Amino acid sequence: MSLADAPAIATDDLTKRFGSVSALSQLTLHVPTGAIYGFLGPNGAGKTTTIRLLLGFVKPTSGSCRLFGHDCWADGVAARRNLGYLVEAEALFPDMRGAALLDYTARLSGRSPVLREKLLDALELSGAALNRKLRSYSKGMKQKLALIAAMQHDPALLILDEPTDGLDPLMRRNFEEVLRDLHGHGRTIFMSSHDLAEVERVCERVAIVRDGRLVAESSIEDLKRSHQRTATVRFNGPAPTSFAEIPGVRVLAREGDRLRLAVGGDLGPFLRALAASGAIDLELPPPSLDDMFMGYYAPASSTTAPTTEAIPTGTRR
Repeated sequence: MSLADAPAIATDDLTKRFGSVSALSQLTLHVPTGAIYGFLGPNGAGKTTTIRLLLGFVKPTSGSCRLFGHDCWADGVAARRNLGYLVEAEALFPDMRGAALLDYTARLSGRSPVLREKLLDALELSGAALNRKLRSYSKGMKQKLALIAAMQHDPALLILDEPTDGLDPLMRRNFEEVLRDLHGHGRTIFMSSHDLAEVERVCERVAIVRDGRLVAESSIEDLKRSHQRTATVRFNGPAPTSFAEIPGVRVLAREGDRLRLAVGGDLGPFLRALAASGAIDLELPPPSLDDMFMGYYAPASSTTAPTTEAIPTGTRR
C-alpha cells in the first residue's frame, strides 16, 4: 500500500505497558481517510494512552501506530505534518491573550489559519474575548479557544479528546455542525468522548475499548442491528408465557397484561409470535449507543440474571 492509499490512522497490535501495568494491549484499528470516528471507553480504558501514542508523546512497548502511513514514533514529524490536536484547556498559557495563543499555534502548525474567522463565529468567541488574558477565561471559553487552535489551519486529521467538555448545549450543537462541515470536505476526525449521544449524532463508526483491549469496532448502524432491544408488549388479557420459548427473546419482567422482553437477532420469530398472541400495544425503540455501550461494560450478572421486577405503569422504554 502506498502512503497515498494509507488509512488516516492505523494501529497494529499496539501495546503499551508502564512497568507491570498494561495500559493498552494489542490494539488494531484502521481509520479510513475521510471518516468521522468515535473512540469510546470509561476512564482507564486506554483511550488517552492510545492518543498519546498517536501523538508520539510515548513510545509503544510493541506493535505500531501510523498516521497516513508514517510511523508515529520513528517518523513523527511527517506523521503529524497535517494534524490538528485538541490541547487540554487547562494546559493553555494563562498569561497569553486569546489572539496571541491562536497566532502562536498557527505558527507551530506551519499553515495559514484559514478557518479561524469561521470558527470564531460558529463558537461565538468575540474579539473582546480574544484581547483578554486566558487566566480570565471561563472553562467553556478556554475549551472554545483550544478547539479553534486545533482546527483553524484546516488539518487533514483531527484528534479530539473530550472536545465538548465545558461547552454549553448550544455550543455543543454548533461544534457538531462544524465537525459535519469538515467531514463533508473530506477531513478525518477521530474523537474520544463520554457524551455517547453526541457520538451517535456525529460519528459513522466507533471503537469501544475496555481494560486496554478492543471489545467492539463497527458502524453505529451495524452495532444497533446486532444489539438486543427492549420491547414492552401489552396484551388483551393476561400476558402469555410462550414468549420465553422464542429464539432470541428473553423475558425481563411480567405484570398482568404486560411483558418486558429483551429481543435480539432475527426479529422474525418474535414478530410472528406477536401477531398470533393477541397483543394490542408494542413499544420497540431502536437501541441507543448508550444502551450498547453499557452492554459491553455491565457486569455479566446484570445481563443474565432473571428478573421479576414490576413494570411501572405508563413507563415508556
